[in-house]
This record gives sequence, C-alpha cells and structure tokens, in this order.
Amino acid sequence: MNKQTLFLFLAFACLWTACSKSIYNPKSPEYAPIVEMTTTYGVVEMQLYASTPKHRDNFVKLVKQGFYDSLLFHRVINNFMIQGGDPESKGAAPNVMLGNGGPGYTIPAEFVDSLIHLKGALAAARMGDAVNPNKESSGSQFYIVQGQKVKPAILKQMQARNNIKYTEEQQKAYAEIGGTPHLDGSYTVFGRVIKGLDVIDKIAVVQVRNSRPIKDVILKMKLKKG
Repeated sequence: MNKQTLFLFLAFACLWTACSKSIYNPKSPEYAPIVEMTTTYGVVEMQLYASTPKHRDNFVKLVKQGFYDSLLFHRVINNFMIQGGDPESKGAAPNVMLGNGGPGYTIPAEFVDSLIHLKGALAAARMGDAVNPNKESSGSQFYIVQGQKVKPAILKQMQARNNIKYTEEQQKAYAEIGGTPHLDGSYTVFGRVIKGLDVIDKIAVVQVRNSRPIKDVILKMKLKKG
C-alpha cells in the first residue's frame, strides 16, 4: 500500500468513525438509532429520523423501558398499514376491542415535508382532528405503512386536495414503491423500515376480525444501535 492510498484509507476510516459516533450518539443532532423489532412473523429493523427528535427520543425511551414487549399489532388492514403500541393489548382476551391505550401523554406533531408515507414508513398514530386539532401524536401507538402503488394522476389529485407539493423523486417513489400519501401532513413520520419489509407484508394479510388479527401477532423491541 503506497502512502497516498494509506492516507485516503485513514481519512475514510476517520470519516466513518466520526459519522458512526454522530449517528449513534444520543447527544448528537444527527442521532439516528436503529430499533430491532421481533414479531410472530419475523424480525424488522427500523431506523429513526434525527429530524423528528421528540418522536425519536420518546420511542427510544419506551424501547429501553421494555414498554413494547409482549404487546400486539392490534389493528391490521391489508394494503394500508399495521398498527401497535397499545399497552392494553398485552395479554388482551380475544375479541376485545383495542386501540385506546397509551402512556398517558401525547407528543407534539413533527411534520417534515421530506418524510412521507412510503411503504415501510414508521409513523405515530393519534386521535382524530375533532378532539385533536393540533394533530398531536399518541405517546406510544405507531403504525408501519404497507400501502399500495399510487398512479401519478391520483397523486396529483391528492396534491391539490391536501395542498402538498411532491418532488419528482417523491412522485416516482410513490409510483414504484407505494404507500399511503393521503396521510401526508396529518400524521408524523419518524422512521423507516430498513430490513424486513417482507415481514410487514406477512402481517398485513393475516386473518382479522374488526381489523384485529384473530391469531395474536406479538411484538418485542430492543435498541440495536444507539
């Protein structure tokens, strides 16, 4: 290895180390931890966004506390999303309606134009506008987008209706990857699935009654990096 190659290697190594410390250092503004979620149908990895720090920090706190362990995906709608995080779902009897539980607080909305509801998006559930005009998020309930591919003409209609301007890249992503664009600007997206999208698809097609899986889909989380 010549001196120039060695210098470049060392420079890259230093840059990578600095970047890694930044991404996984809770005191860094670029802190973007990775959460590993084990489910009945497989393992999913999710990276949280630095640009939604209130949601990121709250999610990390709950994961570290073991809050999500043994909870259920209590609401599953194929071609739309899968939802969990209700503490009342832990050990819930069959046919019990779920979805009203939480940690006793909400989180202010953190809408970021670049964070949209593409397939695999991790977002915060919330109460409806009638009782929640500020669109504050549930303190614990979340959903992961499955969605469907969106034709450009349909997306243009949504843009006009919701007063949202999508970039060409975002339009292309919705057409090729799919998602739920009608939720953009109304629910906070604070992370994304980076591994295990196939698991989301498996959960999305389970048999349900009133949107709750007939056979419990149990989850458990841990902080993988962060």
